Amino acid sequence: MAKAKTAFVCNECGADYRKWQGQCSECGAWNSVAEIRLAPATRAPSVASGGYAGATTGKIQKLSDISLEDLPRVSTGMAEFDRVLGGGLVPGSVVLIGGHPGAGKSTVLLQTLCKLAETMPALYVTGEESLQQVAMRARRLNLPTDKLSMLSETNIELIAQQAEIHQPKVMVVDSIQVMHLSDVQSAPGSVSQVRESAAFLTRFAKQTGTVLLLVGHVTKDGSLAGPKVLEHMIDCSILLEGSHDSRFRTLRGNKNRFGAVNELGVFAMTEQGLREVTNPSAIFLQRADDIASGSIVMVVWEGTRPLLVEVQALVDSSNMGNPRRVAVGLDQNRLSMLLAVLHRHGGIMVGDQDVFVNVVGGVKVVETSVDLALLLAIVSSFRDQALPQDLIAFGEVGLSGEIRPVPSGQERLREAAKHGFKRAIVPKSNVPKGGIAGMEIVAVKTLNEALEAI
Repeated sequence: MAKAKTAFVCNECGADYRKWQGQCSECGAWNSVAEIRLAPATRAPSVASGGYAGATTGKIQKLSDISLEDLPRVSTGMAEFDRVLGGGLVPGSVVLIGGHPGAGKSTVLLQTLCKLAETMPALYVTGEESLQQVAMRARRLNLPTDKLSMLSETNIELIAQQAEIHQPKVMVVDSIQVMHLSDVQSAPGSVSQVRESAAFLTRFAKQTGTVLLLVGHVTKDGSLAGPKVLEHMIDCSILLEGSHDSRFRTLRGNKNRFGAVNELGVFAMTEQGLREVTNPSAIFLQRADDIASGSIVMVVWEGTRPLLVEVQALVDSSNMGNPRRVAVGLDQNRLSMLLAVLHRHGGIMVGDQDVFVNVVGGVKVVETSVDLALLLAIVSSFRDQALPQDLIAFGEVGLSGEIRPVPSGQERLREAAKHGFKRAIVPKSNVPKGGIAGMEIVAVKTLNEALEAI
């Protein structure tokens, strides 16, 4: 019998070594290198025998001859979830859903599978909770439970065996961090176990055409826990975000091979589970009747739709030698850059002031269209003069003080007009030729023109 081959892998960073060593040379962690057994490689048939490795599993085809009729998308029953996925679940795809504890990952997947189980075979594999705990949650949410199959197991080989017998069309594994393979000699949750378990399940999903939904934990900084290769294996990576003091949750797509990236879905946590919000802009625009200084509404583009959110700024005298710059929902480095542009090209000095900015509702804005609205809010707070309640603004601010256009400007203006806004300050290139009915549009080319407009 051939001797099993082994390798030594760091459980922290995944670095490979020929022999064991006390400290990992890549990440510097101590006692993190563990021995794993490698699966024996299949020997490829020789050319003389008339074959080659993989000859029985596939054949070369023209791209135009591949039929797409056998891959219909499967709706999850939630329009917001389908939007983030790019239109629904694709057979044979692997979707990773991450989020902080208590965000609602298990809840939204249990709701989805209970609905899908009424029309197709579905399997829910739980490794963190007992079957009784999952059943109690389903009863509390008043979900249909007579068609959904359940399995409590953490061994990947046993899960695959049961899945081959049951043959589900959709399968949930909750969570990938507690799963383990017998051949990998390390603890569940380590880099080696997560990597090999995810690879095993991904191969199973591709070979059987099963939709695989994986639950993943996140680290303190909000990124997915485990090796970075995990995000490369899967087809779609989704992050469920939301604070404990708010009942709203946002589902954002970080990677999607079958749809748009950075697509956003909004849900509300209720006693009956997560409920989709069809008009997210109305949630983030719950403003007071008397608008204080330092507040303005901006239009950001999330995935394939515009979203209206409120940005607030507070400028106050600093008692410290180094004034503070705090940004919540925005890039703090970009805030510092915009303050320098405001001083150089706008003539407003806030170098001795503390500047705090916040995006209302817990939304994280990553695009540059927020630049103009952010500077207008800062000037409003600095001068202690409130901006008009029916005013919106968007546009990118360059280092030389110019206002650059942003994509989908006309759609942004239409969304703002639909919510009752009458005035808009936008880049000149984003002004539609026919205008927007009922809206006064102020076109600006420089930061000084925008400051004069307010």
